[in-house]
Amino acid sequence: MSEKIILTGIKPTGMPHIGNYIGALKPLIENSRHNKTVVFIADLHALNSIHDAKTIKQHTYEIAALLISMGLDMNNAILFRQSDIDAVYKLNTLLMNITPKGLMNRAHSYKAMLEKNAAAGDDMDAGVNMGLYTYPILMSADILLYNTDIVPVGADQKQHVEFARDIAEYFNRTYGNLFRLPEPQIGADAGLVPGLDGRKMSKSYDNTIPLFADAPTLKKLVMRIITDSKLPNEPKNPDESTIFLLYKHFANDADVANLRRLFENGEIGYGDAKKMLFNAIDAQLAAPREKYKSLMSHTDELDEILATGAARARKIANNTIERVMRAMLG
Repeated sequence: MSEKIILTGIKPTGMPHIGNYIGALKPLIENSRHNKTVVFIADLHALNSIHDAKTIKQHTYEIAALLISMGLDMNNAILFRQSDIDAVYKLNTLLMNITPKGLMNRAHSYKAMLEKNAAAGDDMDAGVNMGLYTYPILMSADILLYNTDIVPVGADQKQHVEFARDIAEYFNRTYGNLFRLPEPQIGADAGLVPGLDGRKMSKSYDNTIPLFADAPTLKKLVMRIITDSKLPNEPKNPDESTIFLLYKHFANDADVANLRRLFENGEIGYGDAKKMLFNAIDAQLAAPREKYKSLMSHTDELDEILATGAARARKIANNTIERVMRAMLG
């Protein structure tokens, strides 16, 4: 097992879909089997967009139950609520005093809001709260607090880690080399994970398959996948088929090769291929789905798991914040 510390934060903004699982959650779970892994549920970050405590709490339980049921290795992984660690509030405040405003102006999320407002003819800062504007500092606190070596991110999220490195370097130049400089780990490209309509699977397109949809709902959604008009005996390009592109993430290599052959030789219709896809997804997710249901009906167990994780994380975080405060405040 690698001695490097890998850190991931997941914002509790609703049940992930299978596109989220393929692109981020599955690699995280696999990482936890071979590396020291810090996983926090980023409820403080969720406050930027969700202003209902019950909703955030419910989504937090959902993320915790999902990770555990899908096989997060709890021997290697520390799983906890972000808000349970007092040191993160302290470090966030302290880092604000060395972070240039110009750095925050370059944050992708802030610039996206400015562009959206400009296009709508609104005030440039409409809808921008300070949580959104300064969230890269809080994210940097999350990363630096746990002596993180590696942060797995998508290519479009690399800036998050670059900001943490920049802020760590500002601090180290001023107060001495206290922080490690984290490295981004860009995951292997899983390719387009298409939704029901063939576009990228996204809640904004309303084309998703919820990760833990029950079997009847899952089957109904799979059967709704949009296809072209080719007949069963016509050859089809598997690499242009939503059915095949999803199937390859849930079936073994032999079954994937078999479906490719059936498509290319015109030996299968879309209806039968959809049934194969449903069976493959359901076979992989049925047991985790039942475990998830059990955990969600016993949230006291989740509270205990998260509290245990927070206690482990707190030891690391408190050591870091003590050193930071000593360096900055004497």
